[in-house]
Amino acid sequence: MTKNMGMVDRAVRAVVGVALVALAATGTIGVWGWIGVVPLATAAIGWCPAYAPFGISTCPSKA
Repeated sequence: MTKNMGMVDRAVRAVVGVALVALAATGTIGVWGWIGVVPLATAAIGWCPAYAPFGISTCPSKA
């Protein structure tokens, strides 16, 4: 699996994921907030399966 996410993309996903999980854990937004686990996981591994079919990459080029 080649990484297809840059550092900014990963940081934004991590922040959004933590916020959603925290809101779900406190009961503020309900069980749908647990979907925040998905952006947390993609941020942790640096690969987004939704980017792959479209050839999208936010990684800086290695020229």
